Amino acid sequence: MKLNNKPFTMIKNGRKNIELRLYDEKRRKLNIGDEIIFENLEDGETISVTVLALHKYESFAALYKHFDKSAMGYEDNEIANPDDMNEYYTPEKQKQYGVVGIEISLNK
Repeated sequence: MKLNNKPFTMIKNGRKNIELRLYDEKRRKLNIGDEIIFENLEDGETISVTVLALHKYESFAALYKHFDKSAMGYEDNEIANPDDMNEYYTPEKQKQYGVVGIEISLNK
């Protein structure tokens, strides 16, 4: 999976452990214990993580109520707003597929 530099770095540094995605056909194939390779879109660096849990919700608004903002990739001084995800996934697609918080652990 491809990631922008900021979330990639936060996962690499152990600060972010919930990756937010549309629960589309590709994500429905994920299972607990699977390995995901994240690629940094900025420089091509990769890291490996293991899926610990899949948290499925009907919307990002519902998902955001259940997780600490830093676990989802927000800085302490940022406001966690589920509408931020509209930049990546249209509200129509979110309604069609639902969303998933992929709980991950960085592989050493």
